[in-house]
Amino acid sequence: MLWKIENYRDFLEERKTLLAKEANKRFEDLLHGETHWLERKAQVPAPVAVAGGITSQEEEEVLELLNEWMESLGLPAGEISYDYADPESGAPQAIFDLAWPNGIQEELSEPTAVLIDENAETIAIASRAGFRCFTSVTDFKAYVMKEILKEG
Repeated sequence: MLWKIENYRDFLEERKTLLAKEANKRFEDLLHGETHWLERKAQVPAPVAVAGGITSQEEEEVLELLNEWMESLGLPAGEISYDYADPESGAPQAIFDLAWPNGIQEELSEPTAVLIDENAETIAIASRAGFRCFTSVTDFKAYVMKEILKEG
């Protein structure tokens, strides 16, 4: 009956059920009788809202151009959309638009973040984490020229 063309969707549903049943049987075999693992429901953590992040295509383009500028000076590009997590718990805290978590000159300069159009909460999180924060590309470039490259 399921082999008829008009029952194709029912056939697919039945096939999915049979395949899942067979796969579960095989997985049970892999557990060598320790099926108590299958009795527990998986605990899926609730999504965590984090502060910050890139909010527009224009903002992303500005950050990409800033990375290109850094590379043209022989400096490393930063990490776009850097996920900052609490160092103790590992819980996500914020997304920094562009960051150098180990400093622009790794281990020689402080962690740095460019945070465009971010709220005070994101900036505060970055500051508490020891990042030197810039909310303006112009100010960041001036910092790089004066403090990193020692020019001007």
